[in-house]
Amino acid sequence: MNFLSLFVLIPVLMMAGLWFSRNTGQIRLVMVAGASALLALAVSLVFLYLGKRAGGDASEMLFTDSRVWYKPLNIHYAVGADGLSVVMLLLSAVIVFTGVFASWRMQMQTKEFFLWYCLLSVGVFGFFISLDLFTLFMFYEVALIPMYLLIGVWGSGRKEYSAMKLTLMLMGGSALLLMGILGIHFGSGATTMNLTELAQLNMPVEMQRIFFPLTFIGFGVLGALFPFHTWSPDGHASAPTSVSMLHAGVLMKLGGYGCFRVAVYLMPEAAAEQARFFLLLTATGVVYGAFSACVQKDLKYINAYSSVSHCSLVLFAILMMTRTAATGAVLQMLSHGLMTALFFALIGMIYGRTHTRDIREMSGLMKVMPFLSVCYVIAGLANLGLPGLSGFIAEMTLFVGAFEVNDTFHRVLTILATTSIVVTAVYILRLVGTLLYGKVENTEHLHLTDATWDERLTLLCLLATIAGLGLLPWGISEMISESIYLK
Repeated sequence: MNFLSLFVLIPVLMMAGLWFSRNTGQIRLVMVAGASALLALAVSLVFLYLGKRAGGDASEMLFTDSRVWYKPLNIHYAVGADGLSVVMLLLSAVIVFTGVFASWRMQMQTKEFFLWYCLLSVGVFGFFISLDLFTLFMFYEVALIPMYLLIGVWGSGRKEYSAMKLTLMLMGGSALLLMGILGIHFGSGATTMNLTELAQLNMPVEMQRIFFPLTFIGFGVLGALFPFHTWSPDGHASAPTSVSMLHAGVLMKLGGYGCFRVAVYLMPEAAAEQARFFLLLTATGVVYGAFSACVQKDLKYINAYSSVSHCSLVLFAILMMTRTAATGAVLQMLSHGLMTALFFALIGMIYGRTHTRDIREMSGLMKVMPFLSVCYVIAGLANLGLPGLSGFIAEMTLFVGAFEVNDTFHRVLTILATTSIVVTAVYILRLVGTLLYGKVENTEHLHLTDATWDERLTLLCLLATIAGLGLLPWGISEMISESIYLK
C-alpha cells in the first residue's frame, strides 16, 4: 500500500474500531490511538519528504501512486505529495489530535459523534493527497457532508438553521466546482484527470476564461470568498468545539488549497486576466471581516468574522501570483489553522464554565481561570501578528510578496489589506481587556475552575506549534517555497 494512503486508511480503521466499541473508555482509546497514529505519520512524512529532497529527488510530486478506478472516464485513485501537501497534512493531523482531547468529555451520542468526525477526517486527508481531479472532488464532498449532522445534532443555538445554510451554500459551490472540473477535463481535450498531466496540456485560453471563475468561486465559497462567506459565521457559532476547530482550522483551507492547486495551477492565463476582479472581492473580505469582528458581542462570532478576514488574505495572496505571496498564503493557512483552532478550543472551554459567550456578561476571568486566560492572551497576540508567533511570519511574507507586484492597483489594494492588522489589534486588545481583566462582575464566576489535564494538553500542543512556526519558520517556509511554481 502507498504510504500516503495510510492517511485515509487510519480514519477508516478508527471508524471500524468505534463501531465495535461498547463504552466511553473504548471510544476514547480508539480515538487517541488513531489520532496519535495520524500525527506520528504526518511528522514522519515531513522527515521522509525532506530526506528525499536532500537526496536530490527533484520530482514535482513524491510518494506517487495511481490505480485505475473508473476506466471509461480515466478516473484514477492517484495520490502524491509536494511541500504544500505535506504541511497541510501536518496541520490536519495536529487539529484532529487536539480536537479529540477537546471533545474528551463529550456526553451525547459519543460514538456517533466521533464516527462522523472520523468521516470528516477521511475527506480532509484524502483531499490533500489526491492528484486526480475527480478523486479530489469526491474527498471534498466527503469532507462537507458530515458537517450538516455534526452541527445540526451536536451544535448549539440556531443549529438547524446554521447547518442547513452551511450545507446549501457549500453544495452550491460544489455544483460550480463540478462544472469547472468537467470543463477542465473536456475543454483541454484530456484523456486523464491527473493534475500534473493536465498542467502539461496548456488548456486553450478561451476555455480557461470560462472555467477559471467557476472553479475559483467553487473553491472560494469554502475559503470565505466575499460575498459568499455568510455561511461561515453562523456555522462556526453553532458547531461544537472540536468541529469548529476542524472546520475553521482545516476545512476552510480546502478552499484556498483548491484555488491554488486547481484553478491557478491549471488555468494560469485566465487567472492573470481575471485576478483584478477577484482581488477586489478578497480585499473587501479582508477589511469587512475585520470590521465585522469589532462589532460582535458573541465570542464565536468574533472569531468567525476574524476567520473570514484571515482566509480572505489567503485568496488575496494567491491572486498576486508571485512565489513570495503564494508562500505567504500557505503560511497563513497554517498559522490561521492553528490560531483559530486554539481560539475555538478556548471559547468552548470558557463557555463550558460560564454558560455564556456574550462578552458583556464576563469580566475579570484572569483571576479565576489564569491558565485559560494566559492562553487566550497568547492566541490574541498571535492573531494580531506579534513577532515570535506564527501570525507575524505568515502576514509579513504575504504582504511583502503582494507588494512585489509593481503597479498602482495591486499596491493600493495591498495597503488597504494591511489596515486589517490595525483593526485586528483593536478588537483583540479590547476583547482581552473586557474579558480577562477588571473586576469579576458576576459573583458566580468566582467559583469557576481552571483547565483540566485534557484541556491543558490540547492548548499546549497548539501553543507549541504556533510558537514553533513563529520562531523556526525557515524549514517549513523553504519546503513550501520550493513547491510553488510561480516566479
